[in-house]
Amino acid sequence: MPNDLLQPFKIIPPAIPSAGIYFFTTTHGIEYEVRFGRRKDNILHATIVFGVINDEFEGEEYVETNKGEVYRVMATLVKIIRMFMDEHQKVMIYEFTGIAREGEPDEGVTTRTALYKRYLPVIFPETEGWKFQFHGSNAVVTKKDKF
Repeated sequence: MPNDLLQPFKIIPPAIPSAGIYFFTTTHGIEYEVRFGRRKDNILHATIVFGVINDEFEGEEYVETNKGEVYRVMATLVKIIRMFMDEHQKVMIYEFTGIAREGEPDEGVTTRTALYKRYLPVIFPETEGWKFQFHGSNAVVTKKDKF
C-alpha cells in the first residue's frame, strides 16, 4: 500500500482548542467535520461524531462517498482524535457509534463499527491503559484514571 494512502489530509483545528470541532477536505473535495461533545453528567466523557458536510449530500452526514479515500480519511480521524486527546488529557471516556449504512440493519455491529474497531488500538493503545466495550454499533473506550 503506497504511503500516500496513509497520510492524513490537511486538518483545520478549532480556533479555540476547547471548541472540539475540526475540519478536513479530501482530494476529491469531500468536506468532513469531526466534533467532540462533552456529556453534561460527566465532562470527562467525550462523544466523537464525524461526517460529510458537503451541501451536495443534502445534510446526510453519514453518507458513503466511495471515493477510495477511506484509509486517508481514517488516518486523518486518528490524527484528529490524538490531537484532541493531547489537548484534553483528563478525558477518560470516548464514545462513538458506527451508524448503519443504507440497507444495513441498525442492530448489531455495523460495517462502520467493524472498520472503527480496527483503528481503536492505534488511537487508544491498550498499553496506555485503554479498554474497549461494544454494545451493538456503539463503542465506549475508557481509561483507568491516572490523576
